[in-house]
Amino acid sequence: METILIAIFVLGYLAITLEHNLKIDKLIPALAMMAILWAMMAFGIDGFTNWFDSGKHALMENFGALGHEDKMHMLEETLLHHLGKTSEILVFLLGAMTIVEIIDYFDGFATIKSYVKTRSKRKILWIFAFLAFILSAIIDNLTATIVLVSILQKVVRDRNVRIWYAGLIIIAANAGGAWSPIGDVTTTMLWIGNKVTTAKLVGYLLVPSLVCMLVPTFIASFLSPFKGKIDLEETAPSKSKFGATMLYLGLGAIVFVPIFKTVTHLPPYVGMMLSLAVVATFAEIYSNSKITISSVDPESDAEAHHSPVHSALTKIELPSILFFLGILMAVAALESLGLLFNFAENLKQSVGLIGTEIEGTQVSDLVVIILGIGSAIIDNVPLVAASLGMFSEPIDNPLWHFIAYSAGTGGSMLIIGSAAGVVAMGMEKIDFFWYFRKIAWLAFIGFIAGAICFIGMRYFF
Repeated sequence: METILIAIFVLGYLAITLEHNLKIDKLIPALAMMAILWAMMAFGIDGFTNWFDSGKHALMENFGALGHEDKMHMLEETLLHHLGKTSEILVFLLGAMTIVEIIDYFDGFATIKSYVKTRSKRKILWIFAFLAFILSAIIDNLTATIVLVSILQKVVRDRNVRIWYAGLIIIAANAGGAWSPIGDVTTTMLWIGNKVTTAKLVGYLLVPSLVCMLVPTFIASFLSPFKGKIDLEETAPSKSKFGATMLYLGLGAIVFVPIFKTVTHLPPYVGMMLSLAVVATFAEIYSNSKITISSVDPESDAEAHHSPVHSALTKIELPSILFFLGILMAVAALESLGLLFNFAENLKQSVGLIGTEIEGTQVSDLVVIILGIGSAIIDNVPLVAASLGMFSEPIDNPLWHFIAYSAGTGGSMLIIGSAAGVVAMGMEKIDFFWYFRKIAWLAFIGFIAGAICFIGMRYFF
């Protein structure tokens, strides 16, 4: 049965990557794959002997000895658990995307656009790369990608050029998220799991993550898509005098989310909903003030009296949300059977302990690097969850920091290997194989460069 489930996942994964060839939206195979996998697990529940307890990050003992009813109860609880965790991400994503659309409703991104004075493609590349690297560490790589791609759409008119920038933003955002405890889901898992501390995480990973961003950006700056000048759109008159205010309020509200999480210890989506409520309140107040200017489109007078929140919600990319739901729940199905855990454990045994001695513990750097590369194919969250059960090193052991780096940045090698990539794929309709041909090699070089930097720093410092 496990072989059949893996085959279904592989076929679904291929259908997603061949989206443009099959002329089928990627959300369809993602949702079908999710439903079929869980249905097959329900039908064959009595034949399974392993079950991965996601809450405890460990395989259950004596699962095979349970009766049918107990196994079905466990399956339902596990399904609900994963749906809850996935929904946390989706609700967070919905909140962030709504705030971004509210800012756009007031033409707030024109403020940032006005700061981009240069027409040099190379300089614009470096501006967005550093913005992605810094913002992702503060507001997480997912939200940073949403914000920056939204701004990019206002700055770069040619989509063929814009998707190149989006590809480098994905690399920079994932690199920036790796060195912050709130920058990526996997680093947050290790942080909450008492495997890393904030000070050590920054100390170990800031430089390697920066190298991971700088190397591919430097190489890309010599490629033809980033040569010459860019045709900037003419800055149209702002339709609202509150554009700058809403921009700063919206970005400030997003930055507030990790602060809320730190103070309350509640999941990030709760803080995001509070931030959305605050931004929406001011949006309604400003909208009802009737100071909206409609010099661009006379018909916008009617739109000015509509709720900006309702307008923002109509622009949310729901297909991307559903795709995210399908792919995460499909991976959760494989995780629940312990397949990912077994994969990681077998990988550790097959490669062997070939690393060097670190604080008295033999650790295989190659295993961690392979896990990082694997995170481009399989969601990095269950891989990190598996690593929590694989290793027993104490808090702030370099191993945990290397895992945080590898899992956080390795996903950049495929566009569906990270949350930032999935969101950018949905927002810009980036083709899987285009990204694989044009961007993957840059991401791989950056990943290896950062890994070498980390290993070097560990030995010399």
